Amino acid sequence: MDATEPVVATTRGRVRGFTRGGTAVFLGIPFAQAPVGRLRFAAPEPPEPWEGERAATTYGATAQRGDTGITLIPEPSVPGDATLNVNVFAPRDATPDAALPVLVWIHGGGFVSGSPASRWYDGDTFARDGVVTVVISYRLGFDGFGWIDGAPSNRGLRDQIAALEWVRDEIRAFGGDPGRVTIAGQSAGGGSVLALLASPAASGLFQRAMALSPALGAVAAPDARRFADRLAALAAVRPDRDGFATLPEERLLELQRQAQKPERRARLAGLTALLDGGLPLGPMVDGELLPRPPLDALADGASAGIPLVVGATDDEFTMVTARWRKPLRLVPVALALAVLGLGRSRPRAYLARSRRRGAAARLGGYVSDRVIRSVVLRTARARGGDATWVYRFAWPSPPIGFACHCLDVPFWFDHLDADGVTAIAGDAPPTDLAGEMHAAAVGFIRDGDPGWPTWDAATRRGRVFGAAASTPPVEPDAYAEVAPLV
Repeated sequence: MDATEPVVATTRGRVRGFTRGGTAVFLGIPFAQAPVGRLRFAAPEPPEPWEGERAATTYGATAQRGDTGITLIPEPSVPGDATLNVNVFAPRDATPDAALPVLVWIHGGGFVSGSPASRWYDGDTFARDGVVTVVISYRLGFDGFGWIDGAPSNRGLRDQIAALEWVRDEIRAFGGDPGRVTIAGQSAGGGSVLALLASPAASGLFQRAMALSPALGAVAAPDARRFADRLAALAAVRPDRDGFATLPEERLLELQRQAQKPERRARLAGLTALLDGGLPLGPMVDGELLPRPPLDALADGASAGIPLVVGATDDEFTMVTARWRKPLRLVPVALALAVLGLGRSRPRAYLARSRRRGAAARLGGYVSDRVIRSVVLRTARARGGDATWVYRFAWPSPPIGFACHCLDVPFWFDHLDADGVTAIAGDAPPTDLAGEMHAAAVGFIRDGDPGWPTWDAATRRGRVFGAAASTPPVEPDAYAEVAPLV
């Protein structure tokens, strides 16, 4: 690679990036054609070849559109049609025969938002440590995951698999080894990791996996069809490919938001439906690309032998109730938990194990446990300890007061200096903790071992990052307070 303007020859054409410190950066490289026109609602197709050098110096178009409001991770939207692209970060001096380990990162956003165009996801710190990083995009929302009669299912998941096929075919040119690929993602990205572990179509495309705060995507086919019917009724079109194709992208997004938002009198029912059934849009159990729910597939041996790191923050969604701390002091917690779907015999057992205090913390903690943290324990149990490492992120953010959703991401990436980190982690987040977590990630990506003992059914141990000095780094029964929910 050239010292100032690195150029790499892919099978589709040459791409020209730029250097930033010791990193060669390539942004917005297409791994599939733009999903518009005849390719809207279609499976991804390989990009057309190009002549000469293609500039890869700015982020590519994103599937996320417009201003999404305040988010914990700054994830800008970039306009354009060619949304199926990757960003590559490699050591500046890497050569095609370097055979370096590869990290493929999948962003979160509830399968309806999120963007790879975030400085938080830039792989320069991994490049510093001899890892090639690829950050991928995929179709979101109804375009990516909605059920459409006459269209292939799970288009967003197909995009992720197509990106992994691109890595298999192209990453050598950037110095990476296609036989040493680790997939990783956070939130919906973590749920995508579990879906890819369960998908036969992804077999052989990666060798290790990290599911951070996994929001499980496992939409039942009947539920997906009901959502599509509701959306079609709002749009006054047939619930098929021809009908939805008449809707401009902006209109479909508007209707998608309407279909997802329950009426005021049904919001409690909507919350309990989310706790019981998960997200309305996401990987669908279609009997083909995703033959079974991911955790069922893992329990039956899907991806057996593939090392997996899985974990969550201690208080993923406690922020949901923290703003109502004062009025919630008057609410009987056990009764509220029963209303939210916890059976009459279980609130006492659940609360007895909880370390949280106060109604707001306990109710927000329950949402955290049901939606995210129970998935961690269920995943470990499903795999039976097969090469599975469990962790917790416990460091409480000074401005927020607890270890919330997304807080751990800049620590894994060792990007505490990125824009927006101070808003979630304060002015002086612990750099030693970031160094410790990043080193664990690098060790896992490089050697298949993050540096602590694996989970097993007897000890149920897990690594605790950022806990008080009195807490041992490896804690037995690390997810004990979640056990009554599983």
